[in-house]
Formats: sequence, structure tokens, C-alpha cells
Amino acid sequence: MKKWLVAALLFTCGFCDLSVKAHELPKRPEYVIVTSYRVSNDAEWMDVIEALKKKHKGAEVCYYKESPREVLPNLRWYYPRYVAFIEKPEQIGRDFIVDLNRMSREIDDDIYADYLWGVITGYDAKAALRLVNSTEQPKVLKNALSTVSSFGDGLWFERFAYISDSRPGICGEREKGEAKIKEETVTDSIDNRMFRDMVDKAEKEGKKLNLPKDFSVKKPNLLKRFCDFYAKYDPDLIVTAAHATEKNLEMPYSAGNIMCKDGKLYADFPDGPKDLVESGKTRVYLPIGNCLIGNVNKTNNSMAIAFMNSANLGMFIGYVVETWYGRNGWGGLCYFMNNPGRYTIPEAFYLNQQDMLFQLREMAPDFLRKPYPYKEGNMHLEQEYTEVAKAYGKGKMPIDVFGFYHDRDVLALYGDPAWDVRLMEQANPNDYEVKCKVKNEECVITVKTGPNYSEKRLEGSDFRSQHVGDLPFSYFFPKRLRNPRLAEGQNWKAAVDENFLLVYKPNFEPNKEYTIILRTDPAR
Repeated sequence: MKKWLVAALLFTCGFCDLSVKAHELPKRPEYVIVTSYRVSNDAEWMDVIEALKKKHKGAEVCYYKESPREVLPNLRWYYPRYVAFIEKPEQIGRDFIVDLNRMSREIDDDIYADYLWGVITGYDAKAALRLVNSTEQPKVLKNALSTVSSFGDGLWFERFAYISDSRPGICGEREKGEAKIKEETVTDSIDNRMFRDMVDKAEKEGKKLNLPKDFSVKKPNLLKRFCDFYAKYDPDLIVTAAHATEKNLEMPYSAGNIMCKDGKLYADFPDGPKDLVESGKTRVYLPIGNCLIGNVNKTNNSMAIAFMNSANLGMFIGYVVETWYGRNGWGGLCYFMNNPGRYTIPEAFYLNQQDMLFQLREMAPDFLRKPYPYKEGNMHLEQEYTEVAKAYGKGKMPIDVFGFYHDRDVLALYGDPAWDVRLMEQANPNDYEVKCKVKNEECVITVKTGPNYSEKRLEGSDFRSQHVGDLPFSYFFPKRLRNPRLAEGQNWKAAVDENFLLVYKPNFEPNKEYTIILRTDPAR
């Protein structure tokens, strides 16, 4: 049963923009903008609010003084499907993002997130405004650059280039019309200046560094390949892994760094910095295998802000803490890649997060609402594990419990959560169609499989990543439903809420039709 607070009807109009007469109830919009008075009192940033309102007709605006949590009663009343938080970078840090994740699950009584959300920010108001305006039109991702080996030949894209994170010094590219990627072994080397500075400083101070046996400041010049690929392929999508912080992005095997200064990205070559070549196109960046790079860290001089500003990003999804388990990031990428053209990026990552919550409830229900004990600073996983294991209290804690709990609230999405950005449609690789029909208090979902349907492909065999098991059948409802639940007699193992349906181990077979029936509450 949904929790509707009578007090929400009487909230102070100072918090929200409500242009209604006293005897009227405000409508419940699909899109809500949440921002601070510090933003609305700045004329240049106010343009960002107005641009987003114009983009989403009927959107309401809610204001807070110190924390977005102040408008939670308003969000409970509005019950939106999308929420955009507009804020200056100096106010956005790890705890800000963690709390936004938690807030999304506090609209009603169930365990799932009730809306898709994103943060609109930028190096300055002009950059934030560009982020809003550059995502007015749908975008199909056709060209990609990756430092993740999981993409193989990158057949989701017309043109593709990558640097391997599993084979040192290997990179490759594939032009339009080619079926296989052409690989090369990088033989020229680069002096990793960050490590060189570290070694020089230690020697100067007379300190001994405990370096790995294979450590060398000389590395294959992958930084040059990244810059060359970036200029040549002009990627719509960038996906990276390897080490990173709020101040740098390493190439695989620590072979050079992308860094930032004054809102700009540059390659940190030993002979001097070199700016990345920009064409002005709107890009998407998914650093799903990188630590900390999604953390704005309360400064506009961070990698997240520089990527949004310098690379003209329309969307950025990254971790605000150190990532070791990676289920939230890799899982979202798996949902996106295994359903080409079916989901937008926000929808894919949203579905993965609800899948995580369903599984966490089965493994450790006490951790669904309990705040994770993040420590100040970095490198505290051992201390956090000890505290979580004590709270678990059921013998030895499975690593999946710790991993799901750790990852639950630490992924940030920067951009408009309603932006229609997706992969190119493939030749129906999963070979099934879904139709949804809603009438009165019944929703009928029909799944029709074709002759080439494969349960293995449905489960994610086309794109596998760490700590991501078999994917369920997933469906993002075209429109939000009123408290949906499986109808009597339906025996599917399912997670269902107002925005989505997940069915675990559906055992679909080729050339068959399946019906999933949901009951909903009557219209108000």
C-alpha cells in the first residue's frame, strides 16, 4: 500500500512553484526540477532552470535552502517519474550523491526507486545551460572509444576503437562496414610522469617505495593512442576502466594520464600537456570501471566537471567512491549493451539498480535501508568490511552481500534523466517482442519470442562483466502504473513496481507467446 501523507497537501509554497488557487490541488507532473535558493538567486543559473522548464512542459520546480532532502514531502506529493537536481559544483560531493540515491527510494513504502534522477551542473552556468540544451533531441550512439576489453569487436557501433585492459599494449580499431577489429601491439613507450614525480620525490626525501616487481615508469604509449582515437573516431560514447581519481584518468596499466585544469581536459605527456581534440558534438561518458571519477568533490576543478565542460558531455555516469565490486556500474552497462535500442541509458541503469535491490533483499534484507558506513577519505574498505560484517551477524558474510551493499548508493548520473539516448537498434538480437495493454485495473504484458530467441542472450551472454550474473527479463513500462503487482494465479518470480517489471528465470522458449498479468489500483 502506498504511503500518501496528508501533510504533503499543506506544504509551504515557498518550497515549490505552485501556481494554483487555494481550493485547487496541484497536478502531479511527470517531471520535477529540484534546486537550491543559491541557484535561483543567481541570474545566470536561473537561466538553466528556465531552460529545463521550457524543455519539459508542465515541469514543477521545488526549492531547498541547504539540502535536497528538504523537498522530500513535495516529491511524495508530486510522485514524478523524473527528477532533475540543479546545483552548483561547489555543493556536490560524495554525500550529496549518496543521499540522492537514498531519497529516490523514500517516496513510498516499497524498496524500489520511484523515479529516475540526474544532476544538472557544470563548470559554470553557461556549461550547465549547454548540457540542458544539447540534449533536447534524441541521440543514437554510433561511434565509440573504450578502454574495456568486454566489447570485443564492438559490433554495436558503426565505428569503434579500443585500448585493452586485459592485454598490455594491445589496441585496435574497426571502421564502418568491417566485421573484425584490427589490432596492433604498441611498441613505442612513454614516461609516466605521475609515477616519475613520485619516484623522484621519494629519492629526494630518502624514502623507499614499495613498488611491484614489474613496476616501471616506462609504459607503452597508450596515451597517444587514446588521443589519436579520440580525434579520429570523434566518439559518441566513451567507456573506460582502470585507475582514476577526482583529478586524473589513467590509461590501462598506468600508461599515461588524462588530467584537468580550469574545466579543460588534457593529456599529460612528458614533454608537455596536450588538449584533446574536440569537434563540439554531444558525447556520453560511462567510466563504469573507474574509482572516484564521478565525484565532483565540491569543486569545479574535478574530472567530472572537466569532462562535462571540455568534452561537451550530455550524460556522465560514474562512481563517487572507490569501486572494487562494481555491480552498479557494470550491471547498468550490461543492461544497456544486452538490450541494444530497447532502453535509454538512464532506463538501463535504473533497471539494474532495481535488480540489485531485489537481490539484496533476498541476501540481506536488513541492508536495504540501512546507511552504508562510508568513512571520510579513501582506502577504508577493510575497516568498512569489519563494521558491515558485524552488522550482518549471520556468520561469515558473503562477498556479494558486502558488494551489493557497498554499491547501492554510490553511482552518480549527471544529465537529464529523461534524455532519449540509446544504442543503435540491432537485427533484433534477443528476438522477442513485448506489448503492453492497460485497461481499467489490469495490465497485460505479452512476450512473443521468435525462432532465434535464446535464453542465454536474454540473460546477458552477449556482454558479460564482473559480478553480474544472469539478467532477468526486463521491461520499462511506457507509462507509470498505479501500484502494480502480479495478478492472482501468476507464478512468475518477479520484481514489479510502478515503472518496471523484472522476471527471473522466465524459461521462455522460441516461437511462443507468454502473458504476464498485473493488477493495478483504480485511477484517482
